[in-house]
Amino acid sequence: MELSIVPVTEATAGLWAEVHNRIIPADPLSEADVVERMGRNELTLAYDGDVLVGNATLRPPSDEERIATVIVRVLPEHRGKGHGTEYYDRVLTRAAELDAERIETVVLAANADGLRFAENLGFEEHDRYVLDGDTAEWVDLHLA
Repeated sequence: MELSIVPVTEATAGLWAEVHNRIIPADPLSEADVVERMGRNELTLAYDGDVLVGNATLRPPSDEERIATVIVRVLPEHRGKGHGTEYYDRVLTRAAELDAERIETVVLAANADGLRFAENLGFEEHDRYVLDGDTAEWVDLHLA
């Protein structure tokens, strides 16, 4: 079954936050945080039929840097079914429509499944860091 991918609205911001917070508990977001992010990023939800399987963030390229950041999150119980690859391909297509010259992603270092997924798609690590006042390590990768 093909995924249904829909833009996040104020009415569905809470669902997006729930998926994010389950996968990235080190950086929980409120519904208000999601609504704020909607102003600068393209946020979507993915459904298999009527079952929510994940969410994604597309940070569009700026005028100065033609870098798009693509982050796809699939809930653990829906992994291994091709949803992540299909979702990623569709978000990557959207990034290409925005004329991105470089594709990056960011993964919580503790998320071994996410790192493996990104590496299997051809991403290469270029930075690891901990944000000020935080303890979680993040990994920045780019599409080789």
